[in-house]
Amino acid sequence: MLQKDTKIIALTGKGGVGKTSLSAAIIKILAANYPDKKILAIDADPAVGLATALGIEPKQTVNDIRQSIISSVEEGKTSQALDLVSESRFQIYETIVETEGYAFLAIGRPESSGCYCKVNAYLKDVISMLAKDFDYVVIDGEAGIEQVNRRVMEKVTHLLLISDASKKGTQVIQTIKKVADKMVMYDEIGCIINRLPDESVKEFIDTGDIPILAYIPNDTTLATFDIQGKNITKLPEQSEVIVGVTEALRKFKLIK
Repeated sequence: MLQKDTKIIALTGKGGVGKTSLSAAIIKILAANYPDKKILAIDADPAVGLATALGIEPKQTVNDIRQSIISSVEEGKTSQALDLVSESRFQIYETIVETEGYAFLAIGRPESSGCYCKVNAYLKDVISMLAKDFDYVVIDGEAGIEQVNRRVMEKVTHLLLISDASKKGTQVIQTIKKVADKMVMYDEIGCIINRLPDESVKEFIDTGDIPILAYIPNDTTLATFDIQGKNITKLPEQSEVIVGVTEALRKFKLIK
């Protein structure tokens, strides 16, 4: 069980809609608003995009730990595998990168073929236990809901769906919500429409019963940061992304 006041914000949506940049922006805003709170950023994207957006180079991922256990099992080293499982919680703590204002953990590459359900279930439980040590957890997940549900967390407090202004993008988040309603325990749900090309297109955007927390126009400052490989948390306060994400977090009642 998570401690009562742990807030877990998981982001998902169609690929290529700016989810990772918005995750980094959320971390920036939470760290600025709550300097006395413990914040954990979890990069659950196999491409480790959040690490790049935050200017972090993780030396080890949770999947590296999982893979070492699987390799021991495949080589018949059962006792060694059991030792690794029992030590995995401590290894995960060592994998966390501590930085100014927040901590960072990378999940790593997707699972290899074969069934290692017990190992994966244990590691999921370890991450759940880890979350209890933090006040805020921000998960940058893959497109879709399965990873957030099965591999990373069984429960999130705030499910944030990201779309662009396209019909396909809004259809994807509506599909994700239908899946989430059955498979994920969440307290609050909402969406951000990112990279809005023009105010006039708002009337054509249909998100079904998903409340829109913010519209974020195309942000040229963010685009420049991406091209130059700059840390997203260094975006100026007046940038479109920071303004929009701040609005969304206020509607989620995560900041005042």
